[in-house]
Amino acid sequence: MVYVQEILGAMRTCVIIPTYNEENKIGELVKQIRQLGLETVVIDDGSQDNTSRVAQDNGAVVLRNDRNQGKGASLIKGFSYASNNGADAVITMDGDGQHRPCDIVNFIDLAKFSKARVIVGNRMSKAKTMPLIRLWTNRLMSWFISLVVKQKIPDTQCGFRLIKKEVLEKLKLCTSKYETESEILIQASRLGFKIESVPIKTIYAGEKSQINPFVDTLRFIRFIISQIWTTRA
Repeated sequence: MVYVQEILGAMRTCVIIPTYNEENKIGELVKQIRQLGLETVVIDDGSQDNTSRVAQDNGAVVLRNDRNQGKGASLIKGFSYASNNGADAVITMDGDGQHRPCDIVNFIDLAKFSKARVIVGNRMSKAKTMPLIRLWTNRLMSWFISLVVKQKIPDTQCGFRLIKKEVLEKLKLCTSKYETESEILIQASRLGFKIESVPIKTIYAGEKSQINPFVDTLRFIRFIISQIWTTRA
């Protein structure tokens, strides 16, 4: 914890975790983040289990949606909380235990010296344990997004990120589901912000993805087409 505080300096950083039915994983995740001395905000997206209580018991601030609104809507809610409470940067993480809290140090360390205002985790260099369908889907989507933003982003679908307040203050997000993470990158790039990546290790333990392969892929394709059309216009 001492090292994290040293590299943070005066940069107040808030960790934002959108969750849905993650009572089995969220407690340990929040506990480890809190041990780093970081404020942790869990957005419970209408869970039907004890996600909120477990997160709160382990020291998180909990914001709850009465009904499931989508990952994007939860992120936007967390961004609003962080901005209203004076955060200089946010770190977003998934609530299913796939992201290692110890990797937070890598984001903060790079953010202190880089001109980038958005830093995205990159799992592609250590993707041996990633399910094959997810690996190729991520590569395809990352190619598309990189083409749109005109910046090389190896893993655009990674939810482990650091976003500085300069970006948060200017984002005007219109989506509310999984495509919001891509929308953040596109808007940040169009606003002139540099995006960098940092290697991370992701833990896969047979978790069932909450992404609907058919519905969410179609939604992503429609979103990308709309963004390409906007670029041409």
